Amino acid sequence: MSSPSLSPINAPMDRPNPLALVAPDLQAVDAVIEQRLSSGVPLVGQISHYIIAAGGKRLRPVVLLLMANALGYTGRQHHNLAAVVEFIHTATLLHDDVVDESTLRRGRATANEAFGNPASVLVGDFLYSRAFQMMVDADNMRIMQTLADATNVIAEGEVQQLMNMHDASLDEAGYLYVIRSKTAKLFEASSRLAALLVNASPAIEAACATYGQALGTAFQVIDDVLDYAGNPEEMGKNVGDDLREGKATLPLIIGMQRGNAEEAAMIRSAIENGDTSKLSQIVQIVQSSGALEASQAAAHQEAERAMQALSPLPQNAFTQALWQLASQLLERRA
Repeated sequence: MSSPSLSPINAPMDRPNPLALVAPDLQAVDAVIEQRLSSGVPLVGQISHYIIAAGGKRLRPVVLLLMANALGYTGRQHHNLAAVVEFIHTATLLHDDVVDESTLRRGRATANEAFGNPASVLVGDFLYSRAFQMMVDADNMRIMQTLADATNVIAEGEVQQLMNMHDASLDEAGYLYVIRSKTAKLFEASSRLAALLVNASPAIEAACATYGQALGTAFQVIDDVLDYAGNPEEMGKNVGDDLREGKATLPLIIGMQRGNAEEAAMIRSAIENGDTSKLSQIVQIVQSSGALEASQAAAHQEAERAMQALSPLPQNAFTQALWQLASQLLERRA
């Protein structure tokens, strides 16, 4: 682990494509997913395939695969663990869409819209339990502890988010607590797992975990920014969904802080009542108050933190790709 460090300052301009670097690994992960989705109950496979085949960026498995390769891992267990991470993520999506009563994800009907709430919840449970079956294959107590802890923190974050619904008094610290639990924790676990696979030093393990947490936080902040700045067709979800669900995201929190009394009252009322009737005015407030720029700056800070965390890692194409992954988040449009 004594290779030259990589930092945003000395990272090369000609950076590798993160997805292209791990394309063979992703194919192997897809094969594991296909194999482990098999069930004697047809509806389980049908719904599981429906949501997993919907696409998505597979960012969490990609982070795990890139980090494992960056640290010189040569086994095959990273394919199994990447599938575990994807199953856990997919289970959270199934449950989230039921809780949020969402009807659209990635440009098509959510599983609960297509198959109903009971089936979506139960298949989410199947994916969680299958993930726990698979993580035992690693035969590593630290790996199992990391994934078990992450799953528990994610559940806590989901409950906390539910408690925060329609709470316009939520501040930035409360917002960050939820997204670091609900979203960033699985990124953090994915990155840490790679370090555990190679028995890395505590310092390298901590650096990997910091990278994942910061990357996941930046990803969610940008996702919330795009609700008010992105193209709805590119985003593949209904505009105003978060507001309808009463979620006080960072652009809204900052919009209330920076807007005048009337503007703050409008946003507060919309959050408390889940009212999207004045969505266009609220979007205008968020944009004109500088809330989007402030939120983007918060995401930029997290992305920088992720890139700095890579400094003690070996310098190679995979580490450069991890740097690029964080950098690209700030250019995300969908």
